[in-house]
Amino acid sequence: MHVPEAKPLTFRHIPEALDGRAQAGLAEAVAAVLAEAPPFRPTMPRTGTPFSVNMSNCGPLGWVSDKAGGYRYQATHPVTGRPWPPMPELLVDMWRAHARCSALPEACLINLYDARAKMGAHQDRDEADFSAPVLSVSLGDDAVFHVGGLARSDPKVRVVLRSGDVLVLEGPSRLAFHGVDRVVRDTSLLLPEGGRINLTLRRVTKVE
Repeated sequence: MHVPEAKPLTFRHIPEALDGRAQAGLAEAVAAVLAEAPPFRPTMPRTGTPFSVNMSNCGPLGWVSDKAGGYRYQATHPVTGRPWPPMPELLVDMWRAHARCSALPEACLINLYDARAKMGAHQDRDEADFSAPVLSVSLGDDAVFHVGGLARSDPKVRVVLRSGDVLVLEGPSRLAFHGVDRVVRDTSLLLPEGGRINLTLRRVTKVE
């Protein structure tokens, strides 16, 4: 019997969702967040191996990872112990415009990529309700992003995410394996020190 090959799951890519002025305003807002919630380097749960990206969060909850506690959401910064800063209103507006979800996001992960950083294929499954999408906003240098299926070995499609682009994982693609293959340096002038910022908005608790 012929078994059809698994196909990558569909997702929504919205190029240039933010124009240049909006990108600059959001980058300024993110810089203010990072001044209050400094970037930290998460580590893998079992091995303690550092991630290749620094990160921070904003919103009521933030995602963290370390060897002692594993992947989790918490209301405070793991280094400073302070609550996460509020989510910039422009990000909430992006969620309202593109998420197709009545409940507002509770966490925004801020991943900081330099030219060497990558993100291996993974699923976002630390949330209580997968009916809400995962929405990401790209700022800065281009990134080669991949989305596969529900198994790590499923075929992948690749898309270049540019500054101002939005990508939404929803429905069947909500639990798709995805990651960042590489960052293409010097493809944007938005960030003074170069690199890429990825802002990932998530609903953590159940949607009522």
